[in-house]
Amino acid sequence: MTNNRLLIPILIFVFVLMGAGAAEKNTRPLKGEEYQDFSSDGAWCWFADPRAVYHKGAHERIYAGWVDSFGSIWAASLDLKTGQKIETKLYHEFEKDDHANPSLLILPDGRLAVFYSAHGGTEDKGMRYRISQKPEDVLEWGEEMPLKTNTGGPRGTCYPNPFGLSKEKGRTYLFWRGGNFKPTVSWTDDLKDWAEARTLIASDDNSNVRPYTKFASDSRDRIHVAFTDGHPRNEPTNSIYYACYRNGAFRKADGTKITDMAGLPIKHEQADLVYDGKKTGVRAWIWDVAADKKNRPVIVYSRLPEETDHHYHYAQWDGKKWDDHEICPAGPWFPATPEGKKEAEPHYSGGVVLDSADPAIVFLSRKIGSVFEIERWETRDGGKTWKSEAVTSNSAHNNVRPFVIRNHPKKQKPNVLWMLNEKYVHYTDYRTAIKMDVTEIR
Repeated sequence: MTNNRLLIPILIFVFVLMGAGAAEKNTRPLKGEEYQDFSSDGAWCWFADPRAVYHKGAHERIYAGWVDSFGSIWAASLDLKTGQKIETKLYHEFEKDDHANPSLLILPDGRLAVFYSAHGGTEDKGMRYRISQKPEDVLEWGEEMPLKTNTGGPRGTCYPNPFGLSKEKGRTYLFWRGGNFKPTVSWTDDLKDWAEARTLIASDDNSNVRPYTKFASDSRDRIHVAFTDGHPRNEPTNSIYYACYRNGAFRKADGTKITDMAGLPIKHEQADLVYDGKKTGVRAWIWDVAADKKNRPVIVYSRLPEETDHHYHYAQWDGKKWDDHEICPAGPWFPATPEGKKEAEPHYSGGVVLDSADPAIVFLSRKIGSVFEIERWETRDGGKTWKSEAVTSNSAHNNVRPFVIRNHPKKQKPNVLWMLNEKYVHYTDYRTAIKMDVTEIR
């Protein structure tokens, strides 16, 4: 009798634990719609970065930017201790195009600089920037300032990527796509006067080929650059290349000097050939670049053997060579193609991004059933083997273009943001939200 009296509460306790465990397990993954909004109306492309940054000063906050469905430019802060979110519209109905999303830079004194441009922006909507009046504040901003330098040509500006290097006395470098349709660079020491823009990458014949670029920086002395021959729509053997700016010069992954600023542009054959599309006959597109604790670069990109068959790849410099492995199949494009129409952007994968705090971790979007979902993938052997877990599941709408918040501390939530598409037909026809991987901040 005594044993039975002891057994009953023990069994109840076990069942409660099992139930609690099951309930906890069922809280993840969630439908994309069940996660909190960073913005209920926001979109971005993946070539203007960083889209979101973490900064701890007087406050501990995340800062992010986006373009809404009316084309307005926004910046916001999210306080991780109080849960307070503050939004500011920087420009009303600038351009309805997800390529117009702003890029953020935290300045050494804690103020924010925000850069934005229309998609192919010319004089009236070319590259411009604003600086917050106070540190860690998105409410008060200085006047809008135009970037008064660009490479020659009719293509305008697009895709700002700003970086500050502390070992160069805080010098700010800005990369973008310039008037000649090619990656372009300038720099400033006071955020007022800029060096004359110069072409960063160009083919031998200086043709109309337009390399696509991704950048990352340690904010000290390095800026990593991963790039393509051009757009996969136009380049059937599009390849992936790498170079790194350090100590006044661009270098290969092994440190071999390519050129200094005076010797720009970089020719493709001068850089590291990470993936050779000519050899495989399969085109590719760049998605992200980062570096591990040993400053070894890591690149994620998509291979596109068919427009309906995308594959994510992970390439890491092991100290001697580039080691390349497939992560997983990614499915087809994600835009909703109008019935009876040919898809205009069949190379728009769901998206894959590195966690710059630990580039052995990637977040990606791939089609599961009929919907694109967000997943977290991790490797500890350079991409040979992977383990994965779902972030979203059974969603009603596509979850695409994940972005890991730059400089986030490990274990911080949120650390990844993504687009949830109520509608995405084209980069000028969308209604999307920016979601984050938390259900509650406090």
